[in-house]
Amino acid sequence: MKYIFATNNSGKVKEIRAMFAKAGLELLCLADLDLEFYPNETGLTFESNSYQKAFETLEFLRKNGHDENVMTVLADDSGLVIEALEGVLGVDSANFMGRDTPYSVRNKKIIEMLENSQTRVAYFECVITCVGYKIKPISFVGKLYGEITKEPSGENGFGYDPIFFVPQFNKTLAELTQDEKNSISHRGEALRQLLDYLKGLKVE
Repeated sequence: MKYIFATNNSGKVKEIRAMFAKAGLELLCLADLDLEFYPNETGLTFESNSYQKAFETLEFLRKNGHDENVMTVLADDSGLVIEALEGVLGVDSANFMGRDTPYSVRNKKIIEMLENSQTRVAYFECVITCVGYKIKPISFVGKLYGEITKEPSGENGFGYDPIFFVPQFNKTLAELTQDEKNSISHRGEALRQLLDYLKGLKVE
């Protein structure tokens, strides 16, 4: 069985591939197949977007000659939800200020927007959907709660990690090691559920 993650985000692939390897499973991404594809993300929730990306990527692979009988396609949708900025990020986190805007600029803007806020509470949410041969479509949800810092810190991770403070480590996500981040992150939580599910499948 080939497990193919529907993403073009190299940082995300690095995180996910590390967890698959520890579970004894190989993970491929579109770049490994010399393919590039950007599915639509028109849903209003993380779950609907992850389903859309998974199914559209599966269809794209079929059209490009890949055998659906040996493929399981995985897709996630995730984002940052900030209590004081309701409706600003969420499912549109990747599009905040435009996809071509560096995250360093976006992070600075978020900090500015929260300058006079009484609360900096936030959470990351991730929904991973799994579709494929002999597999009923299923999704898994992970969340990580924390707060937004007053300045970026850390060189690891990607995206909004430098401004997301994790109380249990007293660090931002960008200050954690890869293993530390995977142990508590929203994506790590959803992935652990997914991997438990995949290891329990009886797929020939």
